[in-house]
Amino acid sequence: MRLKQEQIDYYRDLKTKMSTKMVGETLEQHCSIEYERYLRPMLPNAFFGKDNDASDGTKGDFVFRDSGDGTEYLSIMFEMKNEMDTTATKHKNDDFLKKLDEDRKKKGCEYAVLVSLLEADNELYNNGIVNKSHIYPKMYVIRPQFFVTFITLLVQASKQALEYKKQLVLAQQKEVDVTNFEAKIEDFRLKFVRHYELYSNKFKDAIKHIDDTIIKLQKVRDELISSENNLRLATQDTEALTIRKLTYNNPTMKAKFDEARKANDIEEIKDIEGLDE
Repeated sequence: MRLKQEQIDYYRDLKTKMSTKMVGETLEQHCSIEYERYLRPMLPNAFFGKDNDASDGTKGDFVFRDSGDGTEYLSIMFEMKNEMDTTATKHKNDDFLKKLDEDRKKKGCEYAVLVSLLEADNELYNNGIVNKSHIYPKMYVIRPQFFVTFITLLVQASKQALEYKKQLVLAQQKEVDVTNFEAKIEDFRLKFVRHYELYSNKFKDAIKHIDDTIIKLQKVRDELISSENNLRLATQDTEALTIRKLTYNNPTMKAKFDEARKANDIEEIKDIEGLDE
């Protein structure tokens, strides 16, 4: 705690003696010296340097990249932030995360790290590495004293992940026949599903046509039954037709039929008399 307080007092005293620009440059210089002192011997082939590419209109402070067997396994975009205690507008660490995330994406880095002396009284940042991945992917905020430690942790974790990837590639190469078999099975499954869907759609269409035909035939059947009923009623009406019904309440027609009957009776009598002679 005593050493920590001495370091805080040192930085506070340093900031009161320097301009805002010099404060930021001093933090960058501190990180560069720490890297060269502790990390360069451990990672002789790694790249750590200023991000001088502003072709996209913006740039970070430092970029770290390291590779193994020709494959990049770790890349970090760094941003260093500091301000004097006498600065009127006090910034927060979260104010710089959006730009840092954009710089990370533009430069194709996996991680983004804000090395910050802002919010000096905030115990959240003073007690260790702060994960901001809930705001932006793979985003962290650290104090300068955790700079070397954090890079070391990421290097170890990423190397292990790279080794796992290599083992996975070897396993996949050994299982190439199995992979091809699985690919063929998947291709067969997709084709079967597609053909089944086509069959299912056509089957449904056929069933619909059959149902429509049944409805039409049922309608024709109902019409034929209705026609048969009408014919039956017409036949009944014809069979029930009599002279009496035709002449009912019709004196003229009744008289005509009566005359016809009398004439018919006279003719029959003459025929009988002729037979007797």
